[in-house]
Amino acid sequence: MGFEQEAFDRLVQTTWGKRSQMQREMSRGIKGEPFVVQELYIKGAMTPSQIAQAMRATTGRVSTLLAGLEKKGQIVREPDPEDRRSVHVKLTKTGEERAHKQREDMREAICWIFSQMGERRTREFIDLTDEFTTYMTLCMPGKSRPTPEQVKQAFDKASEPGSGFREQ
Repeated sequence: MGFEQEAFDRLVQTTWGKRSQMQREMSRGIKGEPFVVQELYIKGAMTPSQIAQAMRATTGRVSTLLAGLEKKGQIVREPDPEDRRSVHVKLTKTGEERAHKQREDMREAICWIFSQMGERRTREFIDLTDEFTTYMTLCMPGKSRPTPEQVKQAFDKASEPGSGFREQ
């Protein structure tokens, strides 16, 4: 391999070696209360097991997180009207406000970065990130590489209207 190994080494160094405070905060957000709040904000009411599956966490871990959010008044647990054995978790007004603030804080920070990069470089970055993540959905470590037809299908799906940031 030629440039690919050098590019991989630089990507690893850039993403793991130069972890910024924002990256650490974003990583923390995918592990705990911020993740649960965002998941409920985006998807609406969910069961604890659905939250655990989305987090790739144990139901015990989720139960602990939900107890903390409930104490803070950010979620409520309500019995499923069709199955009283099942519980649905949903955000309260306070939880929605937290979710909105988290999203707004992240939006402001990232928009500032984009303003520093400029429109052309930002659009290039987004397009390249879109392409890279499409390949990443197809290619898993230790698994066989996708066929040209699978690659074509993935890119056809990614180019559907509403699937990305495109220059108008």
